[in-house]
Amino acid sequence: MMNCSQHLTEFMEDVKSGKIKACKEIKALIDHVEYCFENEDIYADEVQLEKYISLARYFPFETIFPWQKFVIGLHDCVYWKESGMPRWPDLLCMLGRGAGKDGTIALESVALSSPYNGIPEYDVDICANNEEQALRPAFDIINAFEMPKNIKKLKKFFYWTKEKIVSLKTNSTIKGRTNNPKGKDGLRSGIVIFNEIHQYEDYKNINVFTTGLGKKKHPRRSYYTTQGDVREGPLDNLLEEAEGILFGGDPDNGFLPFICRLDSKDEVHDESNWEKANPSLPYLPDLKEEMRKEYREWAKNPQHLPAFMTKRMNLPDGALEIKVTDWENIAATNKIIPVLHRWSCTCGIDYMKVTDFASVNLHFRKGDERFDINHSWLCLHSKDIPRMKCPWKEWAEEGKLTLVDDVEIHPTVITEYIREAKKDYDIKMLALDDFRFALLSRYLRDIGFDPKIYKNMKLVRPSDIMKVVPVIDSCFVNQWFNWDDNPVLRWAVNNTKLIRSGRRLGADDADVGNFVYGKIEAKSRKTDPFLALVASMTIEDALPAAPRLAVPKMGVYTY
Repeated sequence: MMNCSQHLTEFMEDVKSGKIKACKEIKALIDHVEYCFENEDIYADEVQLEKYISLARYFPFETIFPWQKFVIGLHDCVYWKESGMPRWPDLLCMLGRGAGKDGTIALESVALSSPYNGIPEYDVDICANNEEQALRPAFDIINAFEMPKNIKKLKKFFYWTKEKIVSLKTNSTIKGRTNNPKGKDGLRSGIVIFNEIHQYEDYKNINVFTTGLGKKKHPRRSYYTTQGDVREGPLDNLLEEAEGILFGGDPDNGFLPFICRLDSKDEVHDESNWEKANPSLPYLPDLKEEMRKEYREWAKNPQHLPAFMTKRMNLPDGALEIKVTDWENIAATNKIIPVLHRWSCTCGIDYMKVTDFASVNLHFRKGDERFDINHSWLCLHSKDIPRMKCPWKEWAEEGKLTLVDDVEIHPTVITEYIREAKKDYDIKMLALDDFRFALLSRYLRDIGFDPKIYKNMKLVRPSDIMKVVPVIDSCFVNQWFNWDDNPVLRWAVNNTKLIRSGRRLGADDADVGNFVYGKIEAKSRKTDPFLALVASMTIEDALPAAPRLAVPKMGVYTY
């Protein structure tokens, strides 16, 4: 570990020895950092890091924690020898609630705006979805500077108001910015810090804030966050990128993923594991006692405190609703689908209103493995669009979703898609909710599907869904689903909950009986893509266990 700081090596050695309890992501990061120092021409600026750490004396911190030294050291004080550029200019720091995220942002902001950084006009822009989150680290700085023991000295080096802090020697400005992209094109940030990135649903505002980077030397980005409830957004993308770096051998391209969370949900019952999600916990006895109280409440009734797992342990918790499956199983569906030309399949259709959202699913099977081709349409006149928490415009640009600029998604839009699919696949049967049949019946008959005439259509009832729920659950937990990269379908599964449909006579509350599927939230959470898959699986018996190719039509010749 040549050219590495003692503060960095101490943290790494304490994790490796078990003195600091850490999750698999932190252990993998340490292996990666050690490899980089041993094989790359990089160095840690020990003097600069010591000066940055010394600034903590102006804050009401009892101590600066080892993980803070590690993160600030790698992100702000490690450079390439040849170019002098930061080795890890982009940071993802995911911590359990209460770990000191805002304090770390405040310390990093002061350090990078100070003369110790040595770059003039190195502006620090702290961005968040709401004003409180954007301004809280700035308020922490102001409150620290206005402490009686600090104010006289620091007024020689900084000027501050309620809105900004300015370093007098470097002319660097620290400012909190709300998530309104208007007027941000003129930013000349040295670093952009995003507070609570889990709340971002797309990259619209992120792109506006970061396009100003590069106008100043050593541009950096920091993403500080806890886990949240928005799926398929920027945080999930960052976590997926981190997974590839830490466990898949992908190059990091300057991205430093410092991810603290439990390795599994079962670990929550041993409080010694809580340090994995919150590395500050051993130094904060009051916080630990508060978490003990929250744990007891959560364990007794998870529905009353779902944020305990999501925010404290950084594992998304669906206790408030009965989830279809864990997010890890949903993410595992992102597997390449083989060429399915001429394979037999079933087809499922689902929509609530043709003025809103509609989906079609083609379902294939090979033994236990399932393959699904799923496509959806969104009506641009839908009144629910402002409430939809997903990057639907990006999905449309990528061809994952088709936008219909009309008063409705006309039934022929759906049937033409199925007609084209019949040219490539042998659709054995088609299924849809019996309440939707009246609108589509004539159009489906035109392409060869009818329950009475052709006997190749099933009208799905709740009892049919109850029977297939255990099959779908098995496919998820065994990770037999293959959907390719389909964020629309993954989003829809995460929007769906299991609803108890019945109980055995005399059963207690723990016995949930049969299930059907429902929406977690009626307007913003679309479930049509997943329910189209569910419909296609209610007729899975029409498929052979082994894939069977459709026999091409051949003429008859007489000699």
